[in-house]
Order: sequence, then structure tokens, then C-alpha cells
Amino acid sequence: MRLNQNTLLLGKKVVLVPYTSEHVPRYHEWMKSEELQHLTASEPLSLEQEYAMQRSWREDADKCTFIVLDAEKWQAQPGATEESCMVGDVNLFLTDLEDPTLGEIEVMIAEPSCRGKGLGTEAVLMMLSYGKKVWADNVGCGQAPGEPCSGVRVGAGDRFLLCSLGQGGSG
Repeated sequence: MRLNQNTLLLGKKVVLVPYTSEHVPRYHEWMKSEELQHLTASEPLSLEQEYAMQRSWREDADKCTFIVLDAEKWQAQPGATEESCMVGDVNLFLTDLEDPTLGEIEVMIAEPSCRGKGLGTEAVLMMLSYGKKVWADNVGCGQAPGEPCSGVRVGAGDRFLLCSLGQGGSG
């Protein structure tokens, strides 16, 4: 989504930056993992297909993707590349372009050493806040096929459904 192409969101634990072609090689390496393929219900792609997917996501009006950077690493190393600080991604999908209050948020913390530290949680909350500011008052996470869902209240007026938390998706 071009809407976020010049947006950087800074949190306490994570920094969210738009998914660009510079991130594709590292992202492609992550997605070679059978564990991540299983947890994200993804099929392996060639590097060329991954670049095409990144371009598609940048152009699609119903998707917004940020790469999740480790804020501590990004801020502690002057001149550090975004690629060297990447830990995952967070996505917002509008499920009905006619109704921007309907959407899904997904997060993947791909780096095993960064899981369970709250990075995914912060990334989801930041994306929820961003989505609310850009599109609507209520952005949600829809049910994955065959997955149980439970309602979660984030704050006054915020509502979304938590689909599932696997090791690759938990923060």
C-alpha cells in the first residue's frame, strides 16, 4: 500500500517501516523455514516471486505491510541497516474496501531469539492504532479457517478477534 510508503512508526520495542525491495532477501531467507511456512500457511516462493509479491503488496489498496525492526538494535547501532535489524512483519488487510472498519491484522516474528519478548504484541497494537488513524475506528482480526477465535478488548472502543498464536506468530 502506497499510503504507508513514507511512514516510520517508533515504539518502545519495535520500529515499523514499510516493506521495500531492500527487505526482500532477508524475508525470503526467513520464508525458506518449514516452520514459518507452516505457521503462516505459506508456500515457498522463488526470490523472483518474493520480489513480485512485495511489489504487489505495495500497490494493493487493501493491504498494508510493515517490516518489524528490533528498536533497541536499530537505535543502538548508528548506521545500522534496516535489514540487519529485521525481526518480522505485521500486515493489515482490509476485508471490504467499501467498509474500512473491517480488516485483519497478522504478525510474524520470524527471528526465534526475538519471540516471547512482546515485540509482536507491540507491533499489532501499533498497526491497530495506525489502521484506526488511517481508515476507521474499528479494525479487526478475522478468523482463520479451522482456527478457534476468542474476543480480545485492547482498550476503550478497540475490538478485534485473536485467531491463534503459534510460536512464529506470537510476540
